[in-house]
Amino acid sequence: MAMTEKQILQCIVMNPNVMVGKPVIKGTRLTVEYILGLLAQGATHEEIIAEYQGLTVEDIQACLFFATKSLENIDFMPLATE
Repeated sequence: MAMTEKQILQCIVMNPNVMVGKPVIKGTRLTVEYILGLLAQGATHEEIIAEYQGLTVEDIQACLFFATKSLENIDFMPLATE
């Protein structure tokens, strides 16, 4: 069964006492930034889950969705033009 947007976003929490307030996967010290970095370097969902016991596919999807939502209302200015 697919998770709702609210359920997905509840997987990500921010607490100033955990990882300096960066968004983390609930119940862990794994930051959204760290998981996205692993994915960007080519790690698969399966590899990440195998490395971090208790992590789920839904947790990884929540990281991706959180990043997407975080970028929704940001305007980007090009650093250079072609």
